[in-house]
Amino acid sequence: MSPSIADQGVPVSVKIRERVLAARQRFHANDNIAAFLQPGELEALLDEVEDKMKGVLESLVIDTANDHNTTDTARRVAKLYVQEVFRGRYVQAPDITEFPNAERLNELMIVGPITVRSACSHHFCPVIGKIWIGILPNKNTNVIGLSKYARLAEWVMGRPQIQEEAVVQLADLIQTKTRPDGLALVMEATHYCMAWRGVKDMDSRMINSVMRGAFLKDPDLRREFLALIPQKS
Repeated sequence: MSPSIADQGVPVSVKIRERVLAARQRFHANDNIAAFLQPGELEALLDEVEDKMKGVLESLVIDTANDHNTTDTARRVAKLYVQEVFRGRYVQAPDITEFPNAERLNELMIVGPITVRSACSHHFCPVIGKIWIGILPNKNTNVIGLSKYARLAEWVMGRPQIQEEAVVQLADLIQTKTRPDGLALVMEATHYCMAWRGVKDMDSRMINSVMRGAFLKDPDLRREFLALIPQKS
């Protein structure tokens, strides 16, 4: 039996999962699995999620056949997850042009606030906030455009995330791309798993940070970075 015939009727999610498992790679909610998707499979995955979402709506006892508001909800939700809020799981990292530090810049640089949008891994509720990034370059540091930091943040946050893990993932990525002497990240976000459900607290925010290299070793540099960040709301 040819592989194409054998694959008929096998959900695309099963095929992707089998490749990930064969490679002994992790596929947690906040992992990127783009390397395991073949051409055309993202569209097939969209169709599969739509079909499964129809089952969810049926289990919620919603009459999608006659309710004009929910007739296309399954497709809309599938697009929401696959093409928008979880897109960072299924596409490769954005192309980032890197330049050598020709002027040998070595002064503190701060980028932000960058608005980020994600969803918590626990309830798939929105996580919306801002990130500030501090870079202490050296003569060997790669220089990237300011907008590229926002693109990298969007790619990392475009997955189901836990804030504490998300900032570490982003820090690792920027560290690899730029190789600075020091790297600092601060993230402040509202978690709608608290505001929309549970305790329904609309005012609580979570703030956390990652400090690497010189920011971790030099308290004066760390204080300078934190002092230069505009007062968080």
